[in-house]
Amino acid sequence: QVQLVESGGGLVQAGDSLRLSCTASGRPVSSVTMGWFRQAPGKEREFVGALTRSNNSVYYADSVKGRFTISRDNAKNTVYLQINSLKPEDTAVYYCASGVRIFWTMIRRPSEYDYWGQGTQVTVSS
Repeated sequence: QVQLVESGGGLVQAGDSLRLSCTASGRPVSSVTMGWFRQAPGKEREFVGALTRSNNSVYYADSVKGRFTISRDNAKNTVYLQINSLKPEDTAVYYCASGVRIFWTMIRRPSEYDYWGQGTQVTVSS
């Protein structure tokens, strides 16, 4: 059974940084595409970024480019989301997800991922 567990969220001030972690069990993170999504109250789940299995490329939503960085530690079977210069509009529950056969043009679609974590809350005060 594949499980994903996020951690690292919290209440921070605008301009701060956070590093979210997503630790997997049951499947190596190096063998799958790992995505990060977020969902703010009253809004749909939004793609943040993904690290693909096939070519180890990283893709980001335009809204977070330059501030968000995804990385992977295979030894710890963990994927990270580094968030810098946090803004109040970054407030959301952040989810990691994994999928096996996701073509790179489909990585923004939540339906392409087969396992999800429980989410970690990030709240940014102004």
